[in-house]
Amino acid sequence: MNRIVPLVLAVALFMEQMDSTVISTSLPAIAADIGTSPIALKLALTAYLVSLAVFIPVSGWMADRFGAKNVFRAAIVVFVLGSIACAASNSLLAFVVSRFVQGVGGAMMTPVGRLVLVRSTPRSELVGAMAWLTVPALVGPLVGPPIGGFLTTYFTWHWIFLINVPIGVLGIWFATRYLPDVETLIQRKLDVPGFFLSGIAASGVVFGLSVVSLPALPAWVGFSTLGVGIVSTVLYLIHAKRTPEPLLALDLFKNQVFRASIFGGSLFRIGVGATPFLLPLMFQIGFGMTPFQSGLMTFISAAGAIGMKFVTKWFFRKTGFRNALMYGSLIAASFIAMNGFFTPETPTALILGLLLVSGFFRSLFFTGANALAYAEVPNEQTSLATPIASVAQQISIALGVAVAGGILEVSTNLHGGPLQLSDFHTAFFLVAAISSLAFFSFMPMKPDAGAEVSGHYPDAKPAPAE
Repeated sequence: MNRIVPLVLAVALFMEQMDSTVISTSLPAIAADIGTSPIALKLALTAYLVSLAVFIPVSGWMADRFGAKNVFRAAIVVFVLGSIACAASNSLLAFVVSRFVQGVGGAMMTPVGRLVLVRSTPRSELVGAMAWLTVPALVGPLVGPPIGGFLTTYFTWHWIFLINVPIGVLGIWFATRYLPDVETLIQRKLDVPGFFLSGIAASGVVFGLSVVSLPALPAWVGFSTLGVGIVSTVLYLIHAKRTPEPLLALDLFKNQVFRASIFGGSLFRIGVGATPFLLPLMFQIGFGMTPFQSGLMTFISAAGAIGMKFVTKWFFRKTGFRNALMYGSLIAASFIAMNGFFTPETPTALILGLLLVSGFFRSLFFTGANALAYAEVPNEQTSLATPIASVAQQISIALGVAVAGGILEVSTNLHGGPLQLSDFHTAFFLVAAISSLAFFSFMPMKPDAGAEVSGHYPDAKPAPAE
């Protein structure tokens, strides 16, 4: 497998994934500097997610119309410009707008980068390539908080965004130098009504869930926006059935393998989306750690995620997608549940060991689920599958944070006091149970589902001995 392409894409995606979480530990410093409150500044986090939700659906059309490689490089430029604007912001409005601009670049980088990989990689090598591309998505959210805390503590918060400039410049150069020109531009008419409906639907759901879980605004705003998103989703479904070339091609869901990848992956991501929210808070509130200490504890999962890529291809060739994802979802969910047994008396070495193994299985699952989405999709329809997969990923992660925040809220109301360690334990058990439901999405698949990608042919007979 040519590793240059996935590594070039992974560097840019790492920048985007890390940046989406890096400011979480720096909110107080940024808020004090620009004259606002940390709670109000959480609107910047929400603005980024909303921007992703609005522009991800159109990423496939952009790649077909202007070329995936060109769009990917342009996305890096937009992301870097947004980063510079964030560093130069001196008010809440300027910072929120700058984060929105960053989100426009991020919305194109992730799905289009994945599309470049799928189009330039033989099906038999896709699992191995996805393994390299999955790592930044898992490592970025883990290293973001400790890096953000370090830069804010020992330098200034501006460097959180300025470090994206040299990374972005290198990303553009490497993309120009190494990404292949293997595509033919497709003159597909833009589904304008579908763009607006899908944008309102996805951003309404993501914004509503974010406001409900992060109380920067009154709860009624979050529920109202969530309602608008749900209504827009229904309207888009009606529109897509009547449109010859809808922006998001829902006909792909007729394929059982693609359907299992999206629904099973989304269920599992609820638990994964909740974990980076719950674990640092539990370490800080329940264990008394500093933000930097809790970030160092959670970082060990990144080592497990990186170690996964060395065995992924062999593993899926031996087990196939169905078995790997069915039982992998249960194993990975059980490790999420194990977080609910941690106490300050639990040996640190044991916690680190469990988090290490957890990162391995979580990364293994995501590599398989991401590759499975394209396993039986024709090459000419990959640009239609990519935005659907990316929108589902954003919504499920936002739902995970909202579910975790809701569980903590209900739990504290029941015992009538501040957050306790037991509240986090309850949340981990419940989100792990939700993630384990992914098992049932993959169970109906055939044993040889996606065999061209996994290389697993269970009915193949060994060659006779000569």
